[in-house]
Amino acid sequence: MRKFWSNKWVKFSVVSVLYVLLCVVWTGNLWMLLGLPIIYDIYISKLFYKYIWHYNDRLRERSALYNSIWGWVDAILWATVAATLLHLFVFQLYKVPTSSMEKTILIGDYLYVSKVTYGPQVPNTPIAMPFVFNTMPGSTTKKSYSEAIQWDYHRLKGLKRIKRGDVVVFNYPEGDTVLMPKRLYPTPGASYYDALRSYQQSYGQTEGRRRLLEDYNIASHPVDKRENYIKRCVAIAGDTIRIENTTLYVNGKEQGEIPEKQYCYSIETSSPLSAYAIEQMGITEMSGNGNFYFSPLTKSMVEQFKAMNNVTKIEPYIAEDECFPYSDRYAWTADNMGPLWIPKAGASIALNEDTWPLYERVIDVYEDNDVEVRNGHYYINGEEATSYTFKMDYYWMMGDNRHNSADSRYWGFVPEDHIVGKASFIWLSMDKSKSFPANIRWNRLFKKVR
Repeated sequence: MRKFWSNKWVKFSVVSVLYVLLCVVWTGNLWMLLGLPIIYDIYISKLFYKYIWHYNDRLRERSALYNSIWGWVDAILWATVAATLLHLFVFQLYKVPTSSMEKTILIGDYLYVSKVTYGPQVPNTPIAMPFVFNTMPGSTTKKSYSEAIQWDYHRLKGLKRIKRGDVVVFNYPEGDTVLMPKRLYPTPGASYYDALRSYQQSYGQTEGRRRLLEDYNIASHPVDKRENYIKRCVAIAGDTIRIENTTLYVNGKEQGEIPEKQYCYSIETSSPLSAYAIEQMGITEMSGNGNFYFSPLTKSMVEQFKAMNNVTKIEPYIAEDECFPYSDRYAWTADNMGPLWIPKAGASIALNEDTWPLYERVIDVYEDNDVEVRNGHYYINGEEATSYTFKMDYYWMMGDNRHNSADSRYWGFVPEDHIVGKASFIWLSMDKSKSFPANIRWNRLFKKVR
């Protein structure tokens, strides 16, 4: 048996089959078949070794310094390959940058994100600098990847399907077009669409767009190079959601309770709140002082405030800010919206004045069609259409810190090809307000994300 597996033709056959399955069948790219001659040479002909690599071996024998340097180069090269494969197929590490998921997940939590759970997917841009995301180190504009080769969406079968309640890491849907500062604005990567809506509200349609382009450069990113977000999946493909005075209903039923879910409340007091009491309750965000405060609170925190003698009034905040789909036809707000159906692969909708504002971006951007509306008629890829059948499943994602979360209420559906993986557990947690080693939250290490 040992002799069998050491045979060069057996090795060549096994590696070739694995290569074809992963790099040709999985990606759907026949050009990757050009890699087979390289594998043949490695195991059978060994021409590269004979005329080039053998020379490298001779140099290593002659020079101890060269041998030492090459040893380090070889180790780094293999470590890079191994890390890249693990990142592609198995897991990704993610640092939580915002409070959108508090108290479930805290700023400074480092998460293990499983790609095996939902299945790893083909990178859209396989030519990229390792260990770097979408821009080169020290630059906010220079891309760290090449778009010379772009692969279509494919995903290996995962262990599970996304279900309601999962905490999911995904690529930001509106991250296809982002703002890069020319001047004045120090933070790159903001949503072009958010900024455009704001500018047009202030200056009108044409002038708003002109001023925006005057202040910013515009950058576009493929799906796998868009910023990563983390939210809770509250609805899956085929569900219908509705939000009524902050309460979420899925398929007509109130969403199951999430113990750490937070909403903002206004708090009136007869005397200032104790800083010690606020810290003991675990409140990390609070504005106001004296007799009026504003803070995101869990249900248990609300009950604690109601029990305080100096708290005279506590009321929930109802957001009135405009939200998806930003249409005159739907006067929805972040805390009152719907009903809204979540697109499902293979399901069809009629195209009309009611459905078009809701699903135009899905049809146009996410599913890559050329769309046009002329005289009340809808054209997809040049042909008039009265209905549309979806190609992918979509999801509705919301933060547990509901009033401090930029989520699906503001940018709509999350396509399945944007899904990165499932947040599994916290492998490290650090409080940025404290110094080492007091900044390590030991009680959160290896805590499962629920």
